[in-house]
Amino acid sequence: MLFNSIEFAVFLPLVFLIYWAIGYAHINDNLKLLLQNAFVLIASYVFYGWWDWRFLLLIAFTSFCSWGSGLLIAKAHTSKAAKAWTTANIVLNLGILAIFKYYDFFTSEFCQLFGISLEGLLIKIILPVGISFYTFQALSYSIDVYRKKIEPTKDITAFFAYIAFFPQLVAGPIERATNLLPQFLNNRKFSYDQAVDGMRQILWGLFKKIVVADNCATYVDQVWATYDTQTGSTLLLAAILFTFQIYGDFSGYSDIAIGTAKLFGIKLMRNFNNPYFSRDIAEFWRRWHISLTTWFRDYVYIPLGGSRPEVPVSIKNQERYKKWIIVRNTFVIFLVSGIWHGANWTFLAWGAFHALLFLPLILLGANRKYTNQVAEGRILPTWREAVQMLLTFALVVLGWIIFRAETITQAWEYMCGICQSNILSIPNHSGINALFINLALLIVVEWFLRDKQHSLDIANLPAYLRYAIYFGMCFIIIAFGGNTVNFIYFQF
Repeated sequence: MLFNSIEFAVFLPLVFLIYWAIGYAHINDNLKLLLQNAFVLIASYVFYGWWDWRFLLLIAFTSFCSWGSGLLIAKAHTSKAAKAWTTANIVLNLGILAIFKYYDFFTSEFCQLFGISLEGLLIKIILPVGISFYTFQALSYSIDVYRKKIEPTKDITAFFAYIAFFPQLVAGPIERATNLLPQFLNNRKFSYDQAVDGMRQILWGLFKKIVVADNCATYVDQVWATYDTQTGSTLLLAAILFTFQIYGDFSGYSDIAIGTAKLFGIKLMRNFNNPYFSRDIAEFWRRWHISLTTWFRDYVYIPLGGSRPEVPVSIKNQERYKKWIIVRNTFVIFLVSGIWHGANWTFLAWGAFHALLFLPLILLGANRKYTNQVAEGRILPTWREAVQMLLTFALVVLGWIIFRAETITQAWEYMCGICQSNILSIPNHSGINALFINLALLIVVEWFLRDKQHSLDIANLPAYLRYAIYFGMCFIIIAFGGNTVNFIYFQF
């Protein structure tokens, strides 16, 4: 079920009304909590099973194994046994992910390399929607139980609801058990202000998805389909528009998910924080897909030694050794992040590209230089900040070309196409003039509200102005909405 569909427009208010009817029923609080969680679970399974009911078997199996592993880890009499149960759950979940997402790709590549026939070797399984997201969410639970950051729960209904919570089930944010699970273990009260703020965030998310991302997608797909015949300027424009497409698509989904969760009294973590206003690539990654980057930081990067690796006493040049470990860990993180996005060499190349961009920042010790908002306390950035943002944006655009391409060869040909002598010509922009206006609106609004939790956080404005903005946004969505397409990150 898509957020930008008629089915969801019917589904959401119906679920909302029944959920809070249970929440305010005159029954025991414990029974009320159980019924609310059970209803959330049923609604989430209906939402997820809308694509293919067979997907439900896999998510239920993943949920049960992770829930059971938490109990077994807690009951283990030795740390060795607890580690064994944790490892077993990690291997099981990653094994399922590998079979569904990577088996056919790597089998094909291996057979092609050694000239082996593929007959009978491929399993050709449909990739379940959102499997990478809920698998990581399940893994975080057992790992945090092992680390004693959270107590294991015996409440199987609450745990299943935590894994399958429909707003963020198929494309995140990837929640931690330490944040989301306790919210399913405690009674929730309806908050009018929180619900209204959620509706505003949903509205902004729909604008980014339907108006920005979907209209960009139409143009981008047309150019990519005939990239070898396009002018350099047209290819550059399409690359820039894809940069806004993937941002509008994914951050739009996150806004809708976070806003929808607020309607049910649930707080999800922020997943985007104006990444295209970043002054270097390190800042970009602190602001892009925050739930994934922090997941890799906490569960991969830090266990590898992080930025403060232990140095054996026998090592003479300890500072150089530390730098080498940090560089190694950074490359591991980006390569794993790349392959997490899909079974294709382009994703691995995209991860390596960003790792290389990180390298000079690490060597200079400047990877934590920018942790505040750009132009904090000022309306406009300085010239230096403006140049830094443009340069970072240009590097990100190059990365998205690799990400969008089907092969590394195609990515290279596309980049070479941009560098043609006709790059200074006027690009083909037929049919997208209105899109430029809406892109300008996106940039201006996000710039002036960059210190807010989301870009329609306007509770402090007078009521008449707020409602004028609401109606204006609705008009723009209806008048300029593009064709309904799937969210890009559903494939991951």
